[in-house]
Amino acid sequence: MKPTRADLGSLFPEVEKIAAGNRYADSFFSGRFANFGEFQTAARAKLLEVLRYQPEPVAPRAEVIERVDCGEYFREKIVFSTTPVFRVPAYVLIPKKLNGPAPAIVDLHSHGGMFLFGKEKVIDLGANHPAMTAYHRENYDGRPTATEFVRRGYVVISIDTFMFGERRAMMDADLASGWDRSRYSMDDVRRLNQQCRAKETTLVKALALAGTTWPGIVFWDDLRTVDYLVTRPEVDPQRIGCVGISMGGYRSMFLSALDARIRAGCVVGFMSTVRPMIHAHLDTHSWVHFLPELHRYLDWPDVVSLAAPRALLVQQCSRDGLFPLAGMKESVEKIANVYERAGAKTKFTGRFYDEPHRFTRAMQDDAFAWFERNLA
Repeated sequence: MKPTRADLGSLFPEVEKIAAGNRYADSFFSGRFANFGEFQTAARAKLLEVLRYQPEPVAPRAEVIERVDCGEYFREKIVFSTTPVFRVPAYVLIPKKLNGPAPAIVDLHSHGGMFLFGKEKVIDLGANHPAMTAYHRENYDGRPTATEFVRRGYVVISIDTFMFGERRAMMDADLASGWDRSRYSMDDVRRLNQQCRAKETTLVKALALAGTTWPGIVFWDDLRTVDYLVTRPEVDPQRIGCVGISMGGYRSMFLSALDARIRAGCVVGFMSTVRPMIHAHLDTHSWVHFLPELHRYLDWPDVVSLAAPRALLVQQCSRDGLFPLAGMKESVEKIANVYERAGAKTKFTGRFYDEPHRFTRAMQDDAFAWFERNLA
């Protein structure tokens, strides 16, 4: 058989044929739905079904672990419940000068191959670990977004998603290193990070045997983060947005789709139609980005379009090696089409930047201005 440059090599043609027979049964373009409302109801229910994870609701029971005066704002470290199983660590940033309830942002951290840190990826703690200083520079152009948002008057929350930060996997042999990351050398970071990276597949296998999915846990925690956020007296529940790059963009896509309380969602560096990715954009992605069964029913543009008629900004990097450019462009066209047919054409903005996979200051400035307009 003639060799290919496909990630699957000689198996690619067969998989491509399987994919070609899939018509996305719950897409707005499937012809099944009389109007956008019917599509939104059915597709949102299908999303919740394929997550395979809907635990019993619980009260957040938030506990403040630490409160730090950062000059212009306060930073609280908290833990709160998202399920009967999980107590989730988070940072909440609160501006000092508030004239009543403020707009709020759920800042969803990225993957970036860095498991030892989660919420710290979007926050300047002042005394950052050298690994985070480098991460901020490479992924956020030296300006972590949550800290910039709070300086602009937003209440901001960022959690550790499952498998990251304080929720990372630690092997028995590594427990001697302890959990205090401030004590880790860069060699420790590399070694322990590699351990976590090697355990992605193990986690997916374990959750499959447990009857659930990794994305299901991630998205459920993000939904419950909004539950907690609206309990804060500093927050205006009618003015909540979410943002994230890469895996954070993936999380922002699903949170915007599933939670009508998100008035403005910004997806950065994570959008494509999925079929073109099968050829040579599989190995560029984490296991968390593969939700079993989803793509029998919906493409990613279908998912994010569930946010209509609420405001949606998709920022893409034209030199992003994680996605095929054709798929990125096609996705924007599909989203725009759905928004127009939903009667919300002006609420969707798609922008391309001549950049590799990162959230530059120029991109952030565009996003900040967009949030100002949509969460005013």
